[in-house]
Amino acid sequence: MSRKTGQGAKGLRQFLDQDQQAAWLDGRANPVDAAERQESFEQRLRYAARFQKLLRRPQASGLLGILEFYGRNAIPIPRATERAYWSVSCLPSTSDKPLVRVNASWMELFTLYADGDDLRARFIVHLSDFTTDGSLAPERIDLRFLEQDARVSEEVSHSVPGSSDLVIIGMRGAAAIRRFLGVPRALRAVRRFNLTHMNRGRNAYQASHCYGLADYMMGEGAA
Repeated sequence: MSRKTGQGAKGLRQFLDQDQQAAWLDGRANPVDAAERQESFEQRLRYAARFQKLLRRPQASGLLGILEFYGRNAIPIPRATERAYWSVSCLPSTSDKPLVRVNASWMELFTLYADGDDLRARFIVHLSDFTTDGSLAPERIDLRFLEQDARVSEEVSHSVPGSSDLVIIGMRGAAAIRRFLGVPRALRAVRRFNLTHMNRGRNAYQASHCYGLADYMMGEGAA
């Protein structure tokens, strides 16, 4: 596959040009990924114990299934861009106490938390993908889509931070999270936000990347 990119391109544009990214965004093409991952054995060992601790949590099975779907469907060419342009953290030491967090550039993309023995999620996406008219007006949030079309009405919440093109969508329950990611409009919005930040340059969270979790995101986890 040809991967023509502009001179001086940064981020994901080094691998996929605008047309290739647009085709992936719309589900018209699945770009050929790298055959092998560029792995750091030292980095894998650094988070091995933390990863094993996560596996003992009651939410582990549902969490790994969601991450596998997310890695396969929401991140373009994940092997070629692993760690350098996206990363996944295991039990990161932040005040909100997440189980896992996916980042790109300087931005959080997707976070999973414990909710009793179940899960809750936080998606950060473009506000314009969830308004009725594609605007940045919070009052134009498409509540019908979130509450009916996405079939997560009892489990979903949203907030709009400031005046930027961002909306934070909260979701409770592993089943609701999986349903949301399976809705074409929702998945496209997640993809578009991820493209935005993977194109902004190298990932600032490389030091916290957990290869054990990334194995599952690329379908290479233990059966």
